[in-house]
Amino acid sequence: MTTTPSAGRELSNPPSDGISNLRFSNNSDHLLVSSWDKRVRLYDVSTNSLRGEFLHGGAVLDCCFHDDFSGFSVGADYKVRRIVFNVGKEDILGTHDKPVRCVEYSYAAGQVITGSWDKTVKCWDPRGASGPERTQVGTYLQPERVYSMSLVGHRLVVATAGRHVNIYDLRNMSQPEQRRESSLKYQTRCVRCYPNGTGYALSSVEGRVAMEFFDLSEAAQAKKYAFKCHRKTEAGRDIVYPVNSIAFHPIYGTFATGGCDGFVNIWDGNNKKRLYQYSKYPTSISALSFSRDGQLLAVASSYTFEEGEKSSEPEAIFVRNVNEIEVKPKPKVYPNPAA
Repeated sequence: MTTTPSAGRELSNPPSDGISNLRFSNNSDHLLVSSWDKRVRLYDVSTNSLRGEFLHGGAVLDCCFHDDFSGFSVGADYKVRRIVFNVGKEDILGTHDKPVRCVEYSYAAGQVITGSWDKTVKCWDPRGASGPERTQVGTYLQPERVYSMSLVGHRLVVATAGRHVNIYDLRNMSQPEQRRESSLKYQTRCVRCYPNGTGYALSSVEGRVAMEFFDLSEAAQAKKYAFKCHRKTEAGRDIVYPVNSIAFHPIYGTFATGGCDGFVNIWDGNNKKRLYQYSKYPTSISALSFSRDGQLLAVASSYTFEEGEKSSEPEAIFVRNVNEIEVKPKPKVYPNPAA
């Protein structure tokens, strides 16, 4: 494993084209990675080994775990797949009418949820007999193409083109619990639910992140805010970068953002502070994921074509050891009135 102190350890056998997502398992240091090179790969980070890969019929746009050796993948060939690495088997759960952008597995509901550019969200029961008509639980129309989704407990947040945000309860998908518009002015890039289930963070192409809350009471809504990030000033001009990825720390609830500027920042959302900025990566950050114990952070350094075709650094996956000082919220210090 190559050690670059500023970037972390680099995984061998990386994808050969853009990395669309990566995710740590909930049970181990296995890492699932989807790529535009039409492959889904399973790595064991602890041994820096590639445990298996599947070749699909088009770019793979997202992936998620089911258990340590199996998961689900979606992409440009319209198909929703279950992939089992330890036996090299794949099943087609079903299809969408256009490329499938997002996939999540709900442990609470035992369902796979997919979001597509065909303007639908579909739910699937992977335990059903083979054949899409048996595994598909429902189809739910969206106002626009689905760009990002996130789950916490029974709650599903769907972010689409046109800055729409739909919030569902998986136990009653007939209509959204809430229909919202993004509080950011520009296209949504990523949405991620807070681990404590109280709301979600949403990022845009215009160097901003919004912190939102599910509770519609006045007191809860008064806590929402947005902040600028992944920007720089050059020759008196503001240069603004898309914020491609958000990942929450599973223990502390602080979060990382990754942008097209090649930087990863760590934020304390409650105290509205940046805790840490890692040294610049070779190119855009396309995806981020913390391990189950929060001790590792996987970083996909992969050009996202925000500046069109150009020569760029090759795809790379770095795994950092996370120091507590980088992610633990700092207690507020109040003056001692007796002093």
